[in-house]
Amino acid sequence: MSEYLIPAIISYLIGSIPFSLLTAKYLGGIDIRNYGSGNTGATNVFRTLGKKAGAVAFLGDFLKGFIVAIIVRNLIGIDVAVICSFFAILGHCYPVFLGFKGGKGVATGAGTVFALYPIVGLILVFIFILIVSFSRIVSLASISAAVLFPILSYFMNTHKYFLVFSIFIGLFVVYRHKANIRRLISGNESKISFKSTK
Repeated sequence: MSEYLIPAIISYLIGSIPFSLLTAKYLGGIDIRNYGSGNTGATNVFRTLGKKAGAVAFLGDFLKGFIVAIIVRNLIGIDVAVICSFFAILGHCYPVFLGFKGGKGVATGAGTVFALYPIVGLILVFIFILIVSFSRIVSLASISAAVLFPILSYFMNTHKYFLVFSIFIGLFVVYRHKANIRRLISGNESKISFKSTK
């Protein structure tokens, strides 16, 4: 049992590190929870503080998922890596350090996918960028990638544990965007601007 439990707990704690919150604090001198959507994710940092801070926040959230997944995969195996990946994403979304109020799991989830199946990650990133480029709506791109994640994993014949992971994470990310879905339906979802020079 400890073969799964201890790595999962460590992964959750790593996932709980609030890189977006720390980035906003040190680069912008603000508590990102009091700005924009109030979400402690890279998109809110980007909207509030600009490209540089947004990129740093995204990289931090991405790397905590990537590092967890790739280390566990290489040391233990993909079955445990998939479990730890889920807990890293769970930590990002429900961080113990922030009263269990975190981001939506996209950046950290992307990190785990790139560590375990980089080709799947590249295809999803291409789809994400394409949708953002045309719509300028990050949530729409995130939801679309989440829906396509298990479909792509199935057709690329990924490991059975990874396929189950893709289904759970796809549904989980969509669930985390439920407020965005309501705004998309009503036509009130925010769009990002690429003209920021910050």
